[in-house]
Amino acid sequence: MSPDKKPVTESGKPGAKAPAKPKAKPGAPKIAAKSAIAPAGAPAGAKPRAAKGATPRAATPAVNAKSDIARYMENLHGEVDAIALYSLLREKEQSRAVKDFYTRMVEVETVHADVWRAQLTAAGVATDGMGPAWRTRVLMFIANHFGPSLVVPTIAERELSDQAMYDDQPEALARMPGDERSHARLFRELADGRGVEGGSIARIEGRHRGSGGNQLRAAVLGANDGLVSNLSISMGVAGASSGGAGHAVLIAGLAGLLAGALSMAIGEWLSVQSARELYAHQVKVESEELLNVPDEEEEELTLIYQSKGLTAEQARLMSKAIIGGEHTRAVDTLAREELGIDPDELGGSAWVAALTSFFLFAAGAIVPLAPFFFASGVAAVVVSVLVSAVALMLVGAAITVVTGSSVLRTGGRQVLLGMFAAAVTFGLGALVGHAVG
Repeated sequence: MSPDKKPVTESGKPGAKAPAKPKAKPGAPKIAAKSAIAPAGAPAGAKPRAAKGATPRAATPAVNAKSDIARYMENLHGEVDAIALYSLLREKEQSRAVKDFYTRMVEVETVHADVWRAQLTAAGVATDGMGPAWRTRVLMFIANHFGPSLVVPTIAERELSDQAMYDDQPEALARMPGDERSHARLFRELADGRGVEGGSIARIEGRHRGSGGNQLRAAVLGANDGLVSNLSISMGVAGASSGGAGHAVLIAGLAGLLAGALSMAIGEWLSVQSARELYAHQVKVESEELLNVPDEEEEELTLIYQSKGLTAEQARLMSKAIIGGEHTRAVDTLAREELGIDPDELGGSAWVAALTSFFLFAAGAIVPLAPFFFASGVAAVVVSVLVSAVALMLVGAAITVVTGSSVLRTGGRQVLLGMFAAAVTFGLGALVGHAVG
């Protein structure tokens, strides 16, 4: 599609130009792709696919103020981040359908990026050599070493926060605000476990919804729990001990580390295992219903497909073919579409979740304890507080990979809260130690 034509959005209405007043989007640049594109063979009414290699034409303002140039640079950085991240996800994916989806996302992001490159070139600003930001590089590292599913929930959250970023930017193409909201809706439905349009999108839903939430955030917060809780325990015992005796702090800290890590692991195992058992029961019930009342299941599947944009006739034909086909495949489809369950994963492995929680908590808990392996007294207490403050700052920086907020603000907040908890327990420990000493 030619970029200067008004595209058809999800609702089938032409995209509209944003208001004339430019407004720079606050916060970090976006990292996720920004448009949901109907895959090949999608039914009538689905969103069109952007023409590969299309060169957008955007209005060039007569005068480029410094604020406008800064806004163009921020927008371009966001698109460059999206292109880099989605290109890597495309390489790591095994499914051909998912690879095709990411390819189309990269094409659309390239069209968006060309808009801002054109604006910057007209303003005499060079854009050569621009690479992804550090937050995006972190996500790329995680996706490269641990798989794409770990970063997809993070992309979904960032996309939701960016959905209105082009609404008040007059230089954006008419399609771009609609693209933003369209993709925000897509990822919201992925995160909530609801179905979305297109075979390739449904494939992504099946692969990634079983993660049970934002795993990256859970990993960071798990380590933070261990760090803050064991720092508080260590400082409490140090306050109660004369001069912060090292052996007492070490014993109490190791006990706190083991107790906290086991508690986290057992709780996570029970949570995931209970979810797996519930999902397995729901799939079994769905299988029995398919055998006993196939007409009702066909009607339900028809309504689901109609809600995704298919016509009544198309939805009826697809549902009849699925329900009348192989039983195992029909149950699999019903579980994914009606229940939002991936029968191949059933919420993931309970043992993997338990071990992950154990080691993440332990990794955080060992930090404030480490100085007491080598020293004791006031010196060990001071070093413990210092290394814990550094670790809390790093935890805050890691959280910004998910939230996109300021590193200094988030990291500083983590340090202040952690130090507050340590100070409270140290003071209480000192009071108790003085009372019983």
